Amino acid sequence: MDASDLNIINQCLEGDAGAFEILVERYKKLVFNTAYRMMCNREEAEDITQEAFIRIYNSLSRYNPEYKFSTWALKITTNLCLDSLRKRKGETVPIDEQFNLCDDELTPEEQYLRKENQKKVLEAINKLPEKYKEFIILFHHRNLSYQEIMDITGESLTIVKNRLYRARQMLKEYLINADKGSEKVCNASK
Repeated sequence: MDASDLNIINQCLEGDAGAFEILVERYKKLVFNTAYRMMCNREEAEDITQEAFIRIYNSLSRYNPEYKFSTWALKITTNLCLDSLRKRKGETVPIDEQFNLCDDELTPEEQYLRKENQKKVLEAINKLPEKYKEFIILFHHRNLSYQEIMDITGESLTIVKNRLYRARQMLKEYLINADKGSEKVCNASK
């Protein structure tokens, strides 16, 4: 726990509304990026980010300083994302195709192939059931530890490891099947 976070929280609880802006500035990228990874839509991620900070502000008195503030903020954010995903269940999830491929050492063909592979992986992640998608995003995109994921999700270590394992297996199977499907299309066109 960053002592300055606790000081800022205490200032907010004492009535200094301006102090909360410091927390927003400090954690807005983390909250937005997590929401964006889970929702795959910029506008929805912005809405969830705003709602997350409203909830954080309204819940500051219930914050437990035993946990890192970032973990608590991510728990609120992922819960909002999961609620939103449940509400729109059955709708297709758009995939934003914006990737930063500023690697000057790659040829245009290699850049294209990398971008296509990234799209396949994102598509596979988006096809995962929500309970698995959340764990993949928290572990691989947010680089959170098992303990931090346990704190955010409220699940046991066994469940965290199990869901990550199953999610990876599903991703592997999807990607293998996607490659087989593209091979069939290529072979049929010959």
